[in-house]
Amino acid sequence: MSGLFTTFYNSLYSIWNQIVYVISNIRVFDIIDIIVVAFLIYRTLVFLRETRAGQLVKGIAVLLIVYALASWWKLAVLQWVLSVVFNSAIVVFAVIFQPEIRRLLERVGQTKFGVTKTLGERDEQLYNCINSIGKAARDMQKSKTGALIVFERKTQLGEIINTGTVIDAETSASMVSNIFYPKAPLHDGAMIIRDGRIHAAGCILPLTQSNIFSSELGTRHRAAIGMTENSDAVVLVVSEETGNISIVKNGEIKRDYNGVSATEELIKLLIEPEIEENDNKVISALKIFAPKSKKKKEKSAESEEKTDEKTDN
Repeated sequence: MSGLFTTFYNSLYSIWNQIVYVISNIRVFDIIDIIVVAFLIYRTLVFLRETRAGQLVKGIAVLLIVYALASWWKLAVLQWVLSVVFNSAIVVFAVIFQPEIRRLLERVGQTKFGVTKTLGERDEQLYNCINSIGKAARDMQKSKTGALIVFERKTQLGEIINTGTVIDAETSASMVSNIFYPKAPLHDGAMIIRDGRIHAAGCILPLTQSNIFSSELGTRHRAAIGMTENSDAVVLVVSEETGNISIVKNGEIKRDYNGVSATEELIKLLIEPEIEENDNKVISALKIFAPKSKKKKEKSAESEEKTDEKTDN
């Protein structure tokens, strides 16, 4: 019993010495390294939780447990099969998580280094566009006219636009209603809104592969979900069967809007975040330059005091 206790004590003492050694020899860059890696792991976990990849990760974890048990119980055939799978892990990972990897890389690259219009001009044009689409959605809801409208954000939708017809026209309620009129040639596809203008119509969207959604959702709704799973776009859907208005973002669908509430939600999703981002940039810039201006004021105050002292003398 004493020998077991001694072994346990020696193990703890050895671990403690290793911890003390690591802490005593840690550098500032090591701390930065740990913080960056921890942040990347955290953001990856958050990203996986927000997407279908979370369920896939759970499946991979189960396979790892099965592989460990197979090694422990010496199940040769099962161990060989799983080892073949894990040996091709990189290829398997790329195939399984292709939509998620693409979406993650698109988010990383969502930085605009130059804009052709000022923020106020773009916001005003987008605001008028959303109001026009809200009025059209209200009319189409009454007439039960199906519609699928995609608002392009930072992720460029060139591949989707190539499947339809480029229009590049000012947005108006009558224009939107005419495009989705049942006998119109472009009514079956999706409309793409870019920079507050109707850029294209009749576009084909990818359908979601997820089975967690209700079977009541038709092709339009599944196409809207699939579009937002592979981009940061926001999609408005008007059901042809019920006339219900839905808004889809990040693979999540919210239903039972009317013309007014849909307009308010689109403004909240498309305009307010951009204004907030711009305000944050302004605040950051002010924080950078504020100390300098403060120092200049202090220096000028000191020079004035010195001048006053010389005058008094």
